[in-house]
Amino acid sequence: MGVVGIVVLVIVVVLAVIVIGIYNQLVALRQNVKQGVADIDAQLRQRHDLVPNLVNTVKGYASHEQETLDAVISARNKAATGTIDSSDEAGLRVALDRLMALGEAYPDLKASANFQELQRELSDVEDKLAAARRALNAAVSRYNTGIESFPAVVFAGMLGFAQADFHRLDDSEKGVVDQVPKVTF
Repeated sequence: MGVVGIVVLVIVVVLAVIVIGIYNQLVALRQNVKQGVADIDAQLRQRHDLVPNLVNTVKGYASHEQETLDAVISARNKAATGTIDSSDEAGLRVALDRLMALGEAYPDLKASANFQELQRELSDVEDKLAAARRALNAAVSRYNTGIESFPAVVFAGMLGFAQADFHRLDDSEKGVVDQVPKVTF
């Protein structure tokens, strides 16, 4: 093997090391995006788990508000189907807002320690959900930047990496993601 053969071999090895490094970096960035989606899903499930407790608490104080209670349970069941569907989540948010508004109409409910604790938990879940959405968007940004940066842009498509979508907010969430959730009782 001559000098030319050694130079070609060194170039091939260096190129292989670069491609392996790019691949591993993009895999790590893609995993961060998947983790972000899973974090949002976990927060949505936690929100869904709070709904039956809220409904049961309200039932004791406002049992004649059956239409509101049924709407909340229906929206919760639709949203808890296992897929992240912004329209289902928006429906649940509207139903929860209606449920929370009952606190104003029933002072005994508003004063209930159980209701207040559930309100605090719901507010906490909404804070965590907003944070998870911001984290996902940051992970998507890093991933997309990684794919578009040189030299990764040369190999990303060939290695099966495609752009990731940012988590889109539905109309009920726009303008409130960075704000503390406001739940009134």
